[in-house]
Amino acid sequence: MQGSLSTTQDQITWVLTSYIVSAAIFMPTTGFLTARFGRKKLLIVAVAGFTIASGLCGAAQTLGQMVVFRLLQGVFGAALVPMSQAILLDSYPREKHGSAMAIWGVGVMVGPILGPMLGGWLTEYYNWRWVFYINVPIGVAVVFGLIAVLTESKLQEMRFDWFGFATLSLAVGAFQMMLDRGQLVDWFASTEIVIEAGLAALALYLFLVHSATHDQPFIDPRLFADHNFRVGVALIFVVGVILLASVALLTPYLQTLMGYPVLTAGLILGPRGIGTMVAMMMVGRLMGRVDPRAFLLLGLGLSSYSLYEMTGFTPDVSSRTLLWNGIIQGFGLGFLFTPLSTVTFATVPASLRTQATSLFSLLRNLGSSVGVSVVMLMLERNSQIMHAQLSQFASPLNPALHAPFIAQIWNLKTLAGRAALNAEIGKQAEIIAYINDYKMLAILALAASPLVLLLGKPQSRAIDPAHAVME
Repeated sequence: MQGSLSTTQDQITWVLTSYIVSAAIFMPTTGFLTARFGRKKLLIVAVAGFTIASGLCGAAQTLGQMVVFRLLQGVFGAALVPMSQAILLDSYPREKHGSAMAIWGVGVMVGPILGPMLGGWLTEYYNWRWVFYINVPIGVAVVFGLIAVLTESKLQEMRFDWFGFATLSLAVGAFQMMLDRGQLVDWFASTEIVIEAGLAALALYLFLVHSATHDQPFIDPRLFADHNFRVGVALIFVVGVILLASVALLTPYLQTLMGYPVLTAGLILGPRGIGTMVAMMMVGRLMGRVDPRAFLLLGLGLSSYSLYEMTGFTPDVSSRTLLWNGIIQGFGLGFLFTPLSTVTFATVPASLRTQATSLFSLLRNLGSSVGVSVVMLMLERNSQIMHAQLSQFASPLNPALHAPFIAQIWNLKTLAGRAALNAEIGKQAEIIAYINDYKMLAILALAASPLVLLLGKPQSRAIDPAHAVME
């Protein structure tokens, strides 16, 4: 894509940034739009708009066109995840929410995992444009399916809280820009990052004050009166960090340090999706008989274990080890998402469910953004630190470098020998930096475990008839 659009590495990041920012900003509007126009109309327009925008992205000829079309794709795509989740929860009785969330979660969690494999295959054998074009026939089929099957919801007269929307949009947008641009401009050493952080903090403060004092705020504060919802959004933030940050680390590890081509790297990531699907199917069948908190603890434990195992990875690690580790990590994520969704929304009133699912998805996306930014920052900083420390031993006074075999490879008397030694030091420093990132994520998964104990069992909570799900 960078070559086709004639852009620099810095400029091409806007293709990702534009989608993330627009989706994050418009996701909280899902609740209002559903109440005002109806879920059927909104979902059909969202899918159709996303499909058209995907086709336009594939046909883009300049960076400016690509950024504009990705912005449109994010605007229409923002409602897809929370709307689909809310529709499923409204369509099934409460006792079947676990099974419904298991089926729904397969698409949401496996999509980002299988995406690199499919994208690598399309890019390798066709063209990067087919990564977008492949959405068009699928989107058309979904639109006709929604028209035929989906029923319309009741409309409600609501005033749109423009001030709340504006402040929340500014807070999310500025924070997202800070995360996406921070690594490129050296974080708070840049005036740009300081301004974006200040805007995000000020906008969030104004949004919270406004929400607490306005009679019809953009986000209903009653949502946060639900204990399970408060704990659930905190946990999904952590799940978002683990889900995307681990993939963001493993993909360049396979390509740069292990020398795997794009397609092979994608295939190595595939078993994560298999583990996730199997775990979700198991959870869907057992949710009514097993405490969902047990699944959450098991999921966090498996995720932490797989990440801890990755701290022992070297470029010589076998493909079999990578595949088994991916399956274990996929199982961990599969045991997390479905029980967490079920418990989080178990006691949320039906009238607030669309808003709740929007915030749930927003926190997961923010967690992913924070996770990727932090691990990439730590990767670069730790690589530099370890390079400096290891370089202390690359001295002519070190007798190990004068051994006959070593001297032939890294001859300090020649420019080529010194360059080869520096490249090896850089490689070893990067391996250690990856290990530190994996260790940090493993500790994070364990540290989140006590939050699970704060959740209440859905079956143990009294169900208000007014909040019962309408068939």
